[in-house]
Amino acid sequence: MKSSQNALVNAQMGLVLILIAILLMLFCLSLATGSVSIPLQDVVTVLQGQSPQKASWSAIILQFRLPKAITAMLAGSALAVSGLQMQTLFQNPLAGPYVLGVSSGASLGVALAVLATTVMGAQRIALTGSGTTIIAALLGAAGVMGCVVIAANYVKNSVTLLVIGLLFGYLTSAVVNLLLYFSVPEQIQTYLIWTFGSFATVTQRQLPLFLGLVLTGLAIAFSQSKSLNLLLLGETQARTLGLTLSRVRLLMIGNVSLLAGTVTAFCGPIAFLGIAVPHLGRSLLRSTDHRRLMPVVVLLGAILALIADLVSQLPGRQTILPLNSITALIGTPIVVWIIVRRQSHR
Repeated sequence: MKSSQNALVNAQMGLVLILIAILLMLFCLSLATGSVSIPLQDVVTVLQGQSPQKASWSAIILQFRLPKAITAMLAGSALAVSGLQMQTLFQNPLAGPYVLGVSSGASLGVALAVLATTVMGAQRIALTGSGTTIIAALLGAAGVMGCVVIAANYVKNSVTLLVIGLLFGYLTSAVVNLLLYFSVPEQIQTYLIWTFGSFATVTQRQLPLFLGLVLTGLAIAFSQSKSLNLLLLGETQARTLGLTLSRVRLLMIGNVSLLAGTVTAFCGPIAFLGIAVPHLGRSLLRSTDHRRLMPVVVLLGAILALIADLVSQLPGRQTILPLNSITALIGTPIVVWIIVRRQSHR
């Protein structure tokens, strides 16, 4: 028995090491890929603080591609961990980080900001990732989060709270549609560009703030691994074992809102990673222990985010495909494969 447990732990450690190696490879590939291709050897040279073959390559890597790659890894990890928390809290395999209406709230904030530029001119916040867009998205996400937290104080059933969160999402989406209906074409285009999502919108100046918010949320999630394991036993059993369900639920809702709201505010709405990655992590790890599952989900989220970013770039061209579409194209086959695989083993 003990030898089989040791073998399982060794296999899980091996999986983590493999994922770290894949992540490092994709990270270097992300720095090398773009409208200007840079040899991997020169990428390593720049990261070591030395001069590459061409002086301009150093500026391209450090000023543009490095912040984007770091943003992609952080955003992917944040969304993946958010999805894991939501699926465990609500015991629903289709629950994602935006199930509580956080994304819709952020979208409402941005739509209000875009509409408010009628007098100032729509070009004022035409670029995703501008300060106005980030503040508007964070305020919108915080507003919806506040409504859900208030509802959580009165609703004791997690399924009912899930439905309320979905209704908040529908409500804010309806308001966004009304705002866009009365907007001019330039404003609609500005909003649609934001909804495409992008990891390239976080600047060097904004990166420390983004990094701090995401790492804070991830630290809270890791600290709640034991509580998540207890929730797997069911709410009644978790209470019996001493878990204060209301406190844990509020903490997780706030943490998911922090992670998903931050990513949405800085990068736009990034779909499907939060749903797909936790399923993939459980399938590869063959365990539901969150103490072991959490690091795997963090790595998988970062890996899939980098892959999506690489796929969205057409080599040798300036055209960038919508990131939201790419994540859905990658995430859908993963979820379908996992569902079919589970059904075949029953």
